[in-house]
Amino acid sequence: MWNKRHSLSIKLWFTIISAIIISVLFAYSLSQYYYKNLYVKKIKTDLVNEATKLGEDYQGGEITEDFMKRVEWFNSKNDSEVFVVNNPRELSACLPFEIDYDTLISEEERQLLLEGHAIEKEGYEKRFEQNIVAAVIPLMDEARLEGIIYTYIPVDSITDLLRELAARWLVATFLFLIVAIFLMTKWLKKLISPIKDIERAVHRISEGDYNIKLQVESQDEIGKLALAFNEMAQSIYLEEERKKEFLENVAHELRTPLSYVMGYTQAIKDGIVKDEEEKQKYLQLISRETQRLQKLLGDLMDLAKLDSEQVVFRNLPIAFAQFIEEVIAKYEPALKEKNLRLQAELDPDPIILGDDGRIEQILHNILDNSIKYTDMGGTISLSLHQQKDECELIIRDTGRGIPEADLPHVMERFYRVNKARSRFDGGSGLGLSIVKKLVEQQKGQIYIESVAQTGTKVRIVLPTIKDDWKL
Repeated sequence: MWNKRHSLSIKLWFTIISAIIISVLFAYSLSQYYYKNLYVKKIKTDLVNEATKLGEDYQGGEITEDFMKRVEWFNSKNDSEVFVVNNPRELSACLPFEIDYDTLISEEERQLLLEGHAIEKEGYEKRFEQNIVAAVIPLMDEARLEGIIYTYIPVDSITDLLRELAARWLVATFLFLIVAIFLMTKWLKKLISPIKDIERAVHRISEGDYNIKLQVESQDEIGKLALAFNEMAQSIYLEEERKKEFLENVAHELRTPLSYVMGYTQAIKDGIVKDEEEKQKYLQLISRETQRLQKLLGDLMDLAKLDSEQVVFRNLPIAFAQFIEEVIAKYEPALKEKNLRLQAELDPDPIILGDDGRIEQILHNILDNSIKYTDMGGTISLSLHQQKDECELIIRDTGRGIPEADLPHVMERFYRVNKARSRFDGGSGLGLSIVKKLVEQQKGQIYIESVAQTGTKVRIVLPTIKDDWKL
């Protein structure tokens, strides 16, 4: 019974050896069958031809002594046994008064001979007490059967030849198996070696060693497997590094506001702050840091839900231009406070299918950044245009901009252009990460272009509803 716990090399070795043995046995059996049948058939044909040529010398009438001597001479020079039978008892196929007499030919065979046909025989012949292959041809004098030429070869000679062939075949097969096993063992070792390397690498990954790379030495399936493993290991390594960095960033983000809250609270509790005005200032700082913590935890929850695809989107048709105008209206106080000019060019045609709460969250994050990083008296502009089955929303500002080196990373989690991580002029670094996730969940794309000290352009492309869409 096949053991599932056997190694792959043993299974392959067993399978290949079994296939070789089965193939050799089948080939041997097939060769024995065809060799015996073709050889015996050829012997019968040769015997018939020999007897026929001898029979051509018979001219009819009584079989002469001279003819029989010629046959005897041929018999002495030939491997087969050849003789002439002219005994009436042999040719009459058992006369009624000699019914117990065993003849060389049967009544059916005698009829065939009378019709001029040659007879081929194979099997045990009681007269010779052995298995033979024989041929019989008639010697006819008009319609009278004067005699027969009987020629045969003992089957034992064929059996001896087949035995010799079998012996040589077995020796050759044994030598072939030795060579095949030797070459197959080396080949299997080379074949299994990269698989064992992959197995060892998998164990290392399970133990936490993710920075591993296999050598790809071939382009076959095993080579492709090793290449795929390297890609998987690299992905796991990067993911683990990202998780590690994420946890470090979370710890860092939480530690600072918590330290502020604990410090200010302890100062008030210990009575260090006695002035009421100073105490109110500390309480405002505690409130501000508490709100920062609340926002940070909210962002983390959003990201976790988006990553696990637990967020349920209630997609409904939205008249995008009207929706943007409603969101802009909420920013009038903030715009007046910084004396910022707002310009809007909104195409009324685009209708998108989306979750209004999540779309508003996208707009809030981008507009918050634009207002925060644009100096007093600056300009923020919005434009919306329909483009075939998509619409494009562009939000520009004349703010501080983003350095070229930081631009590819601004949508990464916890990434801040301000490396000092100041809580007074920067957020948690999660806002744009959430925006990117939300835009992608709405089957859209987001692009950011910026020039330091000049301004930033955010371009959002979203699919729109076709004209024939109905509620």
